[in-house]
Amino acid sequence: MNNSCCCKKGGVAVLAVYLFKLISAIVLNAWLFKWVFQLQPVNVWRVMAAPGKRYYVGTLLVSFFFVLVYKIFGKALTCACKVKKGLAYGLAVWAVGIVPAMIATLAFMTVNITVIVYLTITGLVLTLIEGVIVALLVGDEVEACSIKK
Repeated sequence: MNNSCCCKKGGVAVLAVYLFKLISAIVLNAWLFKWVFQLQPVNVWRVMAAPGKRYYVGTLLVSFFFVLVYKIFGKALTCACKVKKGLAYGLAVWAVGIVPAMIATLAFMTVNITVIVYLTITGLVLTLIEGVIVALLVGDEVEACSIKK
C-alpha cells in the first residue's frame, strides 16, 4: 500500500471518528442523558449551548491521535479479524485513558459520582465503537471474522 492511499484512509478514519464523536455527544450528552449533567454540583460544566472553536478543534485533535496511535500500535494487536482488533484497541484506550481520568476526577474534583459512572460506561462503549471504526478503515488486511459453529 502506498503512502498516498494510507494517508487518505487515515484521513477518512479521522473524519469518521470525529463525526461519530460529535453525533454521539449530541445524542447522549445533549439529549438522551442530559439529566446527568444537571446533577449537583453543576458549576463545573461549561455552557455547551453553542460549543466554541476549542471544542471542535479539540475533538478533531483527539480523533487524529486516536487514529495515529492505532496506526503505530495496531500491529501489536494479535486478533484474528479487524472487528476484534478494533474492540481490543478500544478497550486498551479506555483502560489507559478514560479509567485513570475518571479515577483522578473522582479523587480531585467535586463531581457527582453518577456523572463519573456515566462517563466511564459511555466512554467504554464509545471507545469500543471508535476502535472498530478505525480498524475497519485503516487496519491491515486480516482474516474475515467468522462465526464458529
